[in-house]
Amino acid sequence: MKKIWVWSITAALAGFLFGFDTVVISGADKKLQMLWGSSDVFHGTVVMAMALWGTVVGALFGGIPTNRLGRKKTLIWIGVLYTVSALGSAFANDPITFATFRFIGGLGVGASTIAAPAYISEIAPAKDRGKLVGLYQFNIVFGILVAFLSNYLLSGIGENAWRWMLGVEAIPAVIYTVFVFGVPRSPRWLLTKQWHEEAKQVLQLINPGQDVAKLMSEISLENDNKSSGEGIFMKKYRFPLILAFCIAFFNQASGINAFLYYAPRILEESGLGESTALLSSIGIGVTNLLFTLLGIFLIDRYGRKQLMYLGSFGYIVSLSLVSCAFFFQWEGMAVAIFLFLFIAAHAIGQGTVIWVFISEIFPNHLRGSGQSFGSSVHWVLAAIIPSMIPVLFTAIGAGTVFAFFAFMMVLQLLFVAFIMPETKGRSLEELSKSLSKPKSVTDK
Repeated sequence: MKKIWVWSITAALAGFLFGFDTVVISGADKKLQMLWGSSDVFHGTVVMAMALWGTVVGALFGGIPTNRLGRKKTLIWIGVLYTVSALGSAFANDPITFATFRFIGGLGVGASTIAAPAYISEIAPAKDRGKLVGLYQFNIVFGILVAFLSNYLLSGIGENAWRWMLGVEAIPAVIYTVFVFGVPRSPRWLLTKQWHEEAKQVLQLINPGQDVAKLMSEISLENDNKSSGEGIFMKKYRFPLILAFCIAFFNQASGINAFLYYAPRILEESGLGESTALLSSIGIGVTNLLFTLLGIFLIDRYGRKQLMYLGSFGYIVSLSLVSCAFFFQWEGMAVAIFLFLFIAAHAIGQGTVIWVFISEIFPNHLRGSGQSFGSSVHWVLAAIIPSMIPVLFTAIGAGTVFAFFAFMMVLQLLFVAFIMPETKGRSLEELSKSLSKPKSVTDK
C-alpha cells in the first residue's frame, strides 16, 4: 500500500502544477493590463484566459496520448509543457508572446485532468480509490494556496514582480517531471494493449497476497467485451456521458474559476484595500486546502453523493449571501467571509468529487476518451466564464452575476438527488458493467 501512495502522490503532483498555473496569473492581473494598455475585452479573453483556452485544447485532445502513449508517458510530457510555459511567460515582453506561453501551460493543465486521475484510479484499490484520486484535487488546492502565497510575498519586489510570480513555477515543474519517471505504467492500460507480463508484475506490486490471475481475468473480460471501433458516444455509454457532462457543467456553473482568477479584484470591489485583498486570497487558499482534506477524509466513508449534497447546499447559501452583499452594499469583510464559505462548500463537494467521479464511470478502454469529454466540458466553460467576468461586472453588476451562479447550484442539487449514482467502494469493472448499458437517466 505504501508504494501505491507514493505513486499516487507523484501523479497527483500534476494537480499541484495545475492549481499553481491556474491561479498565479491573478497576482499579475492588473499589472499586465496597465503595462500593455489592454482593453477589458482583450485583457480578459487573451491575456488572462489564454491559458484556459490551452486547457480546453489539452482536454479535448489529451485523451489521445493518454490512450495511445499511456498514462505515464503523458504525465511526463505534461511536466515538460509546464516547465516551458513558466519560463516563457516570465521572459515575455508583449501580450501575444505571453499569451502563447500561457497557452502551452494550459495544454498541460487540460491533459493532466485526464491522465492523472485515470492513472491513479487504475492503480488504486476500490476501497481507497476516492481518497487516492482525491490527492489530485488536494494538490490542485495546495498549488492554489502556494500561488496566492507566492504572489503575496513577491508583490513588493518591484516592477518585474509579475515575472518572478510566473517564473517560479518552473522549479516544481522540473521536480515533478523527474519524479514521474519512477512510477510504473498503469496495469489496466497495459492489459488494453495486451502486455500481460508487465501488467502482471505491476498488479503483484499493487495487490500483494491477492489472486492476481483472477484480477487480470476480470479486467481482460471487460476489455474482451468491447466492440472494435467503440467510442464514448455510442448509445450504450449514454448514461456515463450524461453524468460526466453534468458534473463538469455544474462545477463551472458555480463560478469557481471566475472567482479564483479574479479573487483580489472581487475583494477590492467589496471595499477591501489592495494588500488586504491579496492577503484575504491567501485565507481563501487555506480554507480551500482544509476543506479539501476533510472531503478526501470523508469521500470513501460517506460516498460521492453525500459530499455533493453538502456542497450544493453550501453553494446555494454562500452565493446568495455574496449576491446580497453586492446588492445591498455590505462592504468590507462580509463579502470575504461569504466567499470563504463558498470556497469551503466547493472544496468539500465538487472540488473533492469531480475528478474522482469522472475517472470511475467509464470502462478501461474508453477511460481516456471519457475523461477527455468531461474535462473538455469543464474547461470550455472555465475559459468562457472567467473571460466574461470583467465585462459582466461592468455591465450588469457583481450581485446579478453571483445570483445567477446561486440559481445554477439549485439545478445541481436536483441533478445529485435524481440522476447521480453512488460509486463508492465498487470496482471499476463493476461500475463499467452497471453504468455502460442502455438505461433511463433517472435510474439509480
